[in-house]
Amino acid sequence: MAKISYYTEDGLNKLRNELNDMKTKGRTAIAAQIAEARDKGDLSENAEYDAAKDAQGMHEMKIAKLEEILSNARVIDESAFDNSQVAILSVVKIKNKKNGMEVAYTLVSEEEADLKSGKISIGSPIGKGLLGKKVGETAEIKVPAGLMEFEVLDISRFS
Repeated sequence: MAKISYYTEDGLNKLRNELNDMKTKGRTAIAAQIAEARDKGDLSENAEYDAAKDAQGMHEMKIAKLEEILSNARVIDESAFDNSQVAILSVVKIKNKKNGMEVAYTLVSEEEADLKSGKISIGSPIGKGLLGKKVGETAEIKVPAGLMEFEVLDISRFS
């Protein structure tokens, strides 16, 4: 059974654009590499040709994977958003109970996760640990460094 993934409208559009680029520009570039390698003579001993064909196979595999993801992608209905507990697209302000540091994260799908912009995956240990929590509750989350405790300070809607 295929895994359904939820995306923002922007996230889904980025995936569609990436797929389009791979199908057009990416395929054209690889075809040019194959043609160039083919022009160099005997294909049975042509390492450049073999490498270009391998790259073509990997590229087509990535296209197939992206098509599968898109076929099972759903846009999140933001009108049904509930701020009372942490869910996908929640902006969660949390406080590390050990060192008092406060940070805010937006919970997104795995493909949209980008830690630099404060977006963490709902499949990550912290994302999983925060799902369903309410303001004032503490999430005990097992991370590679050990057990961490985060207090949920605020939950708002991603905009």
